Amino acid sequence: MAGADGKTLYFDAVLHPHASLGRRGFLALMLFVSIVSLTVGLAFFLMGAWPVIGFFGLDVLLIYIAFRVSFRRARLYETVKLSDSELAIRRHLPNGRIVKWTFQPYWARVELIGKAIGGPLLAIRSHGKYLVFGNFLTTDERSEFAGALREALDLHRGGHHFVTARDAPEPT
Repeated sequence: MAGADGKTLYFDAVLHPHASLGRRGFLALMLFVSIVSLTVGLAFFLMGAWPVIGFFGLDVLLIYIAFRVSFRRARLYETVKLSDSELAIRRHLPNGRIVKWTFQPYWARVELIGKAIGGPLLAIRSHGKYLVFGNFLTTDERSEFAGALREALDLHRGGHHFVTARDAPEPT
């Protein structure tokens, strides 16, 4: 497959964080929280505990801010492209800035490293340095992605790979 720049693409992926709550769900949740807070706050107000209504209003405001921050972070995404000449990883930040790393495909190795809280980290290793990416993926997604990218790198290198004991032919 050829890319926009005429190079052969061996791999082209876009990684997005999970967004479990859409715009309509957010509006419904905020409406529900607002109604409950207003109802309970009004009950306290009528009983003479008028300061409580302010705390319920503050709760609604803090929930709104927390979700807005979460939605902003969800705008982060990463692209991974393997072409004839490079393996390029771009991180598109919520503020619009793009950070790009490039690797020579022959030397790049895909690894799952360490034991982080969310499972092993997905990384590219080249010349003794690591680039960790796809932190928002689940453990299973990291494993699947690592396998797919390894296959693409193997294809790029001409199909040469190390034979493991499992892959070795039976002796005759």
